[in-house]
Amino acid sequence: MGKTYVGSRLRQLRRERDLSQASLAATLGLSASYVNQIEHDVRPLTVPVLLRITEAFGVDATFFSRDDDSRLLAEIQDVVLDKELCPNPVELQELSELVYNHPAIARTMVDMHRRYRNVRDKLSIATDTRRLPGPINSTPGTQALSMPHDEVRDFFYSRQNYLDKLDTSAEAISEELGVERFSIRGTEDAIAERLRRHHGIEITTSPDLNGTLHSLNRDTGHLQLASRLHTGQRAFRMGMELAYLESGEDIEALVAEDAFTSEASANLARRGIASYFAAAVLLPYKSIHSEAERSGYDIDFLCQVFGVGYETVSSRLSTLQRPNLRGIPFTFVRVDRAGNMSKRQSATGFHLANSGGTCPLWNIYETFTNPGTILRQLAQMPDGRNYLWMARTVRHHRGRFGDTGKLFAIGLGCEARHADRTVYAEGLNLDDLSVATPIGAGCRLCPRENCAQRAFPPIHEEITIDAHRSSVAPYN
Repeated sequence: MGKTYVGSRLRQLRRERDLSQASLAATLGLSASYVNQIEHDVRPLTVPVLLRITEAFGVDATFFSRDDDSRLLAEIQDVVLDKELCPNPVELQELSELVYNHPAIARTMVDMHRRYRNVRDKLSIATDTRRLPGPINSTPGTQALSMPHDEVRDFFYSRQNYLDKLDTSAEAISEELGVERFSIRGTEDAIAERLRRHHGIEITTSPDLNGTLHSLNRDTGHLQLASRLHTGQRAFRMGMELAYLESGEDIEALVAEDAFTSEASANLARRGIASYFAAAVLLPYKSIHSEAERSGYDIDFLCQVFGVGYETVSSRLSTLQRPNLRGIPFTFVRVDRAGNMSKRQSATGFHLANSGGTCPLWNIYETFTNPGTILRQLAQMPDGRNYLWMARTVRHHRGRFGDTGKLFAIGLGCEARHADRTVYAEGLNLDDLSVATPIGAGCRLCPRENCAQRAFPPIHEEITIDAHRSSVAPYN
């Protein structure tokens, strides 16, 4: 371990735990002056002190690593690439120093930019009356634009996709239910019995709920489930309602932590948190972590062990960030054929554009031509980071002949340095990453110059067009 100065990070940790320097020093068995010198970058962090900190506070060693800042660094790059706010370029090294030494300021800048962009979009909608019938302000079209999914995504993103109190509560309930002793059918019966006995909820199934998959009437205590749901899906939706009934206060406390701009955003957050709880009941943390590590994160195998679907397992794997028992930090995404991203969860530094589409060279789009088959890809981002991606299609809820089906591609990716912990690295040469596919966060943000797949010019560079010259790349 070379000399590593971590003053700002140690200070952040101390303040988060509401400790004085003297209290922190006493906890670590160090002198107060020694801690003071570390906080002011006079002394570097040593391995013995690092071990004491990780043991005492339950933080992963990567808390003090610059690699752990990659997500925030990517977000702050988005801010400075917005020429409306920052017309002059800022060196990457300067941004890196800002993120590492002053992470709270960097997060504030990102949040301010996000709010600015939202207000800008609202203003654009409010002032664009070309498609509105009648006089200005006479229709609902001028109301503020709301982006609930973006707000909820940011809620989970800021917590590295892990909710400790909720996760441990769900795990305790899972133990009480005896989930590990049952098949998924036994788990479903155990949850149903708990709902009946503890909360007076009666459960029925119906073949036709007009497209609704489950519905709880709070007044009558009647929970209806669509008969098209299979066992794991029924157990999951019962687990969601169990979340509200048994961890409702914790859910409300989490929602209250963020300033959601609308009731729709807050309700979507509640549903997202309840879904997290349900997954944590069906796939309790220690069990899924142990089986994942033992099987090399084999998703198909884990589906068989826990009796739930590919998407549920993949999403749960992206949440395994409990201090002192971390899994591989994954990014989880769900996209449709048109490239619309309906789910995005990340415990790693992989950065995706908020607008303008994603990269067509990403293997997740190839899965639609190979439905049901897991495809692998070694990919490299413009910043030089390498990732291993696994992608596969899943099909949802087709009830009757003629009904419109739902087909999605599920992607799960991690940094290449973690790849050898997975079965998906078998047969890949991880020592030669020159073969990695060059992808980007999206055409508008990607700096790659000679990409034949580029759909839009990069927003941070001037475009030069020669009317008498053509090339593979459409913009230069």
